[in-house]
Formats: sequence, structure tokens, C-alpha cells
Amino acid sequence: MYPTPAYAIPNKAAAGPLRPALVLTALQKLALPVGAVLFDLLFWHERAGLNMLLYTVAVVVATIAGLPRYAPQWRSGYTWLLLAGTLLSAGLVAWYGSGAAVLACVASLACWLGYLNQPHLRLLSNALLTALANAGQVLVALPTLLRLPANVGEKVRRSWFYARLLLVPLMVLFLFHVLFVVANPQYEALADRVLEVVAHWVESLFWHFSFAHVLFFLLGLALTAAALLIVPVHYFADRESRFAEFVQRQRNRVASFAVRQPDFRRREQRSLDLRKEYLVAVGLLGLVNVLLLVVNSVDVNWIWFGFEREPGFDLTQFVHEGTYVLIFSILVAMGILLWFFRRNLNFYEPGLPVLRGLATVWVLQNVVLAVSVGLRNYYYILYTGLAYKRLGVCFFLLLVLFGLGTMLLKIWQRRSTFALVRLNSLAAYVVLLLLAAGNWEVWIARYNLRPQLISVDYGFLLDMPDRVLPTLQAHAAELEQHKLKHQLYDGSYSRLSAVEARATLQQRIGQFKRQQKKRHWPSYTWADWVAYQAL
Repeated sequence: MYPTPAYAIPNKAAAGPLRPALVLTALQKLALPVGAVLFDLLFWHERAGLNMLLYTVAVVVATIAGLPRYAPQWRSGYTWLLLAGTLLSAGLVAWYGSGAAVLACVASLACWLGYLNQPHLRLLSNALLTALANAGQVLVALPTLLRLPANVGEKVRRSWFYARLLLVPLMVLFLFHVLFVVANPQYEALADRVLEVVAHWVESLFWHFSFAHVLFFLLGLALTAAALLIVPVHYFADRESRFAEFVQRQRNRVASFAVRQPDFRRREQRSLDLRKEYLVAVGLLGLVNVLLLVVNSVDVNWIWFGFEREPGFDLTQFVHEGTYVLIFSILVAMGILLWFFRRNLNFYEPGLPVLRGLATVWVLQNVVLAVSVGLRNYYYILYTGLAYKRLGVCFFLLLVLFGLGTMLLKIWQRRSTFALVRLNSLAAYVVLLLLAAGNWEVWIARYNLRPQLISVDYGFLLDMPDRVLPTLQAHAAELEQHKLKHQLYDGSYSRLSAVEARATLQQRIGQFKRQQKKRHWPSYTWADWVAYQAL
């Protein structure tokens, strides 16, 4: 028999009809307190770094050790994908310590635990919701593990009985201890050193003891229990099982209180309704294709070939407002296609080739529009430098292009909206891992400090993480080549001289060196260690 994971088993006598009690295996009884203590040691007053990798690996190893060798979870490709993503992102936290890596690690671990709970899930969002629902049920049942045993009174009485038996030997031992202290100076010195160590240990214990620390330890216990204990959650798996990968032909089930018509008249009415929807779709797709052709022609002629920034040209409006509006138009176009190809219009044979052709042309024109948006973003980066939002636009456009590709699958293969959500959620997860894997701040600093870029937001670079400091120091002698500025609280910019910039940089470097010396090993990251050695 395989070891049974911790399930929520109703126990009315112990926990009431609505409060499940947890039945733990021997491994889980050991892993829970060890995991809570490990969480407290690694994360109390520490930032995310090496501790994230160690705790994640500990949770993964303890969870895998409690699973049967031939469990159905191992037959799911999503389980292996999320396991690889969890370990990769945890390693990236120890490497960079970036917020994107921490987010990717937490999301990957949660989704992986969701697939362990229900290995037949296909949507990443449902896996995440399953993991959260499992955590909620575990936290509700967790107080049953923290209660004192029912026979605690008997154990206390038995302990007091043996304590009284030891009272006389302890008094005699104390008497001889006093005599030896008086008679032997060397023994007295040894006893003083031992008492000093014990007093220091007790003092440090009470110094570390605080209400906030107790709450933090309980948080670690709750997170460890939510990760290690499995309470089957079937709700999201049951809802997901209703959806198919491909669109199915559906009957018209609209209720009618009119006189029942013959079958051939009902079929003719449904055919007329479908033809009306087809005519609306063809008319809409034809008109928007013409309109989008005009827009794309203007963009291709204006942006794709020979674009030059004219004096007084508002580059901010050109990029910010224009980009957001164009992206919104692409999303609206995808929503319209999802609506038209949601049901029986996929099976309207008389007009399906025309409808698919118009839809395909519209998708391809939206690809051209997405490329135009990317070029707008590229020109903005070329003239003003890199920033987080501009990188975000690039990755979002990658997702848009992937989504447009899946729209072609829906049009030509009759894929369902569920299939598109599944594929695009996987693409979004891959993009999240890419964001976690990049040393973006260092790359931004190198790009923005190139000689071709005249105006540089140096305040933005100084606000970046510490691993950027060696790059800033390497370019400190070249600051006179740029017009330096920094953003104020009201959103405006102020000029910054090269002397002020170097002074602020040296302050940041000094502060980083002092912090790095004070940090404990759980907070270490490889990037900060390399930066410290370089400085």
C-alpha cells in the first residue's frame, strides 16, 4: 500500500461537522515542524535570496518523498513543466534576487502544488486556484494539530510525580556544588564560565522572543502546511472537464411558447438565423479589413521605412497614447473573432471559406499592426532609452503575436476558446520565466549609458538594485557626454550635473558595501556578491 497523503477527514467528535481534521503521515509529522523552523531561520529579518532556493528545494523534496513512485501526477506533462519552472525560478532568485524571479518562483510552486492535487487539470489558472483552495482548507484544519492531547492532564501528573522523586537528589547535588566552589578555585572559575554561557543564551533567547516573531513563525508553519498537506479539491477540475479543445456543433435550445412547428420549419429557421449571423460577420470583417488596410498603409509608409523624428515632434504621445490605443484595438479584434467563431458558424459550409479568408486577412493585418506598435516602442527606446514599461510592452507584444497565431488555429482547426486560454496561459508563464531570467537592470544601464544617447535619466539608474553599481561606476568617467536628469516627485525632471551624479553614486556604493557586510548568508545573491567583489 502507498502512503496516504494528509486528507481532510470529517471528525465530528473532534472538530465539528464543518471543520475537518488532518490525519498526517509520519513524514509529514516530521516535515511540518522542521519546515516551520527552517522558514523562520531563513526568512526572519532577511530578504529573498539564497533562502528562497533552500526553502523551495526543501518543500519540493518533502512533497515528492510523500508521493507514490507511480502516482498519476508523474504522468502529467504540466507537473514536470511546473517542477522545472519552480526549480529554475528558485535558482534565479538566488542568482539575481529580483522581484520578477520571486514572483515566478511563488507562482510556479503554487501551480505545481495545484497539479499535484489534481493532475488532470489543464489550465494554469485552475491549478493556482486549486492550490489556494487547498491552502484554505488546510489552514482551517490546522488548529486541530496545535491542540493539546486529550490525556495531557494525566501526562502532567505523571511528570510531576517523577519531578518530586528527583527533588532530593537535585538538592544534594546543589549542596556538593556549593562545597566544591568554595574549596576549589579552578572549579569555581569553570562554573562561572558555564553560568555565563547559560545566562547569555537565556538573554539572547528572550531578546529574540517577540510577538512579531511568534506571528512570523506561525506564518511559516501555515505556509509549510499549505505546501506539504494535500486536501483533494475537485471543484475546478470538475468545471474544467466540461470544456473541450475543439468547438462542437450545438443544437438551438432556445425555448419557445409558440405553436410547435414541424421539424423542417425549425431547421429552416435555424438555417436562416445562422445565415443572418454569417452575413453580419462577413460585412463586419470586410469593412474593418478595409479600414485596417488604410491604417496599416499609413503606418508602413510612415514608420516602417525611413522614420525620422522631426523637431517638436511629441514622441511621448506618439508612443504612449498611440501604443495603448493600438493594443486595445488588437484585443477588441481578437474578442470579435472569438465571438463569431464560438459556435455553429464554424460549421456553416456554404460561407465558411469566405468567412475564414476574411478572418485570416484580419488576423494578419493585426500582426502588421502589432509590428507597427513594436516599431513605435523601438523608436521611443532609441531616442529616450530603456525602461521597465518599454520592456513590458515588448514582452506583451510577444504575447499578442502568439495570441494572434492561436486565433488562426481557432479559425482553421475549430479550436475552442478554452484551448486558446490554455495555450496563451502557457505562453504567459514562459514569458514570466523569461522576465525572471534576465539581468534587465544591468542591460538597461549599459544601453542607456551608450554615447549615442544624449539625454539620460540618471536618477532612474541610481534607483536600480545594487547589482547595477559596477556598471554605473564603469561609466562614471563618461557622464560629461550626456545631459543628466532625474525625475522629481511631481513627475517633472531636473538637471543633474556630472559631479552631483558621481557623488550620489559613491554614496550608493558606500551604502551597498556597508549593507553587504551586515547581511547574513540567507540573504546572499550571486549578483550582489559579484558586484561587491567588483567594487
